[in-house]
Amino acid sequence: MNNMAITPKGLKMLLAGVLVMVAGYILMTGPAPVRETFNYDMFDWRRMIAAPLTIVCGIVVIVIAIMGGNSKGEDK
Repeated sequence: MNNMAITPKGLKMLLAGVLVMVAGYILMTGPAPVRETFNYDMFDWRRMIAAPLTIVCGIVVIVIAIMGGNSKGEDK
């Protein structure tokens, strides 16, 4: 008769999703741009594709953790 809105497994998944999102934001970082020159590194594959996909995966894990519900199959 656990009345918690999120289970311990869901909480672990929630924290894992947050860590995946933080990893995505770290992938997106880079050196500060110099105003006089155009920096092509801002269009790197890591920043344009890998980082946003990692962040979206983290959001999906968080949504699954929140919406997953009770794993015991109880409707209460």
